[in-house]
Amino acid sequence: MYTKSSNNLCLPFQITLLCLAAVALARPDRPAPSGYGYAPPTPAYAPPQPSYSAPQPSYSAPQPSYEKKEEGMPFDFEYAVKDDYKGVDFDHNSNSDGKVVNGQYRVLLPDGRTQIVTYTADHHNGYQAEVTYKGEAQYPEPQPYKPAPSYSAPAPAYSAPAPTYEQPKPTYGAPRN
Repeated sequence: MYTKSSNNLCLPFQITLLCLAAVALARPDRPAPSGYGYAPPTPAYAPPQPSYSAPQPSYSAPQPSYEKKEEGMPFDFEYAVKDDYKGVDFDHNSNSDGKVVNGQYRVLLPDGRTQIVTYTADHHNGYQAEVTYKGEAQYPEPQPYKPAPSYSAPAPAYSAPAPTYEQPKPTYGAPRN
């Protein structure tokens, strides 16, 4: 049985309206939407062209610095360290007239030799050193390591504790009949 209702009459109208909306939205001549409705950006970046030229060289030969040296101050010093317990033995002495420095230092090396360096230094010849050695290198035979005990067992420093309690006393009485 067929009953007439208002919903049945609107159905063809609704279908037609939906078809027209679909056709309007699917038109090919319309650009595709992007983002939040803004037009897509066009690539407008080009790397900048250099606006400078290479610099011209502006250097000259360096001036010699050794020609304008001032005379130094005269000095004279000496020191020495000798510690037989640690095996340290070295000394140094030096003196100068303001133009030339003369000196000598001596060091006891671990192999038993003494290294002696005698030197002269000035502004024209630089540092001139003569190295000599006194004595002959000695390398003792290595001994295996044998540690000696450095302690003995400790003696007790306490005695056994004395009892500090008493026997408990009964706290209950004989049962009553």
